[in-house]
This record gives sequence, structure tokens and C-alpha cells, in this order.
Amino acid sequence: IFPANSGNKEITWMMLEAGAETDVVNSVGRTAAQMAAFVGQHDCVTVINNFFPRERLDYYTKPQGLDKEPRLPVKLAGPLHKIITTTNMHPVKIVLLVKENPLLAEVEALQKCYRVLDLICEKCMKQKDMNEVLAMKMHYISCIFQKCITFLKEREDKLDGFIKSLLKGRDKDGFPVYQEKLIRESIRKFPYCEATLLQQLVRSIAPVEI
Repeated sequence: IFPANSGNKEITWMMLEAGAETDVVNSVGRTAAQMAAFVGQHDCVTVINNFFPRERLDYYTKPQGLDKEPRLPVKLAGPLHKIITTTNMHPVKIVLLVKENPLLAEVEALQKCYRVLDLICEKCMKQKDMNEVLAMKMHYISCIFQKCITFLKEREDKLDGFIKSLLKGRDKDGFPVYQEKLIRESIRKFPYCEATLLQQLVRSIAPVEI
């Protein structure tokens, strides 16, 4: 809790990588993220909320149960982990991270990755200490990956075309309608209707016209 309260993002990240638990509470029943938020250290809150241990992803690089092949090729684990742990959730940023890595920017690779993200999302929702924020993040990235696949399959300009679509503003005011619709679609497709976070998002967005 002390690194988070101090506002030092680097030390907070190092503590997390060393195995610090994010859901442990102090004597007043508060987690490190809650205490950091209380004292205004929002950068540290962002680091904690976006942290995902590499070993949790590496689990999918080994065959499980009756599977003969792992769900995720080892070569994709590093690039996927980089995207999972990014704190910049803008869809263009995520597509750029895909585009800059030739291993990821292929239909088959993205199919494997989004299926793993869906499994992680499910696990986040069904584990004892439910993590709705992480579940929603995994689902959101999965939706962007699936849209990347559509552009790779159907458009000659591929991911460049996707980025242009996300950035293009409508004529009257420059508002990025395609980007807005993508984000709303990802929220609508979130498979766990009972999630408090989902209900909050829907209540906030529903009355707002595009």
C-alpha cells in the first residue's frame, strides 16, 4: 500500500511484478488501489488496475486438460501481454500496438488471442474475488481484435483502414462516429449482464445520443 500512496508508479509496478497482491486489505479494510485513490494518487491506481501478471497469461501457453495444443502460442504471449497491461485504452492505440508487431497482425494469431482474452474475462467474472474492471478490459480488447480480423480479411488497406475509420470525424462537427459505435458495441456485447460495472456504463451512456 505504501508505494501506491507515495505516488511512485515505477515502484508500484516493481512491487506488483515481484508478486504483491492487489486484493489484500489493510487494517481498515481497504486495498492498495482504494487507499491510493483516497489520497489522490490516481496514476498508481491506474497502474494497479491495469496490472496483469505474465504468469497468468503464460498458463494458456501450455496444453491444459485434454487439449493437445496450447490455447496461445508462446511467441504471442509477450506481444499480447504488452497490450493487456497498457494503460492507454484508446482503440487507435490498441490497433497500433497490433500493427507494430508482425506476429500479432495476422488473422490466425488474433483469433487465438481474442479467444484467450474471452477465457480470461470469464475467469475474472467467475472467480471468488470478482474483477469486473479487468473482465471488461479483456472483453473490450477482444472486441477490437475481432474488428481487426474483419479489416484484415475484407479490406485491402487492412489495419490502416481500421485506423482511418476510427479517426474519421463526421462532416458537421468532426465527431468520430465509428469509434463511438465500436465502444458502445463492445459494452453491449459484454456477456455478464449482472455486472455492476456494466449496469453503470449502460446508465451513463444510454441517454447520450451519438
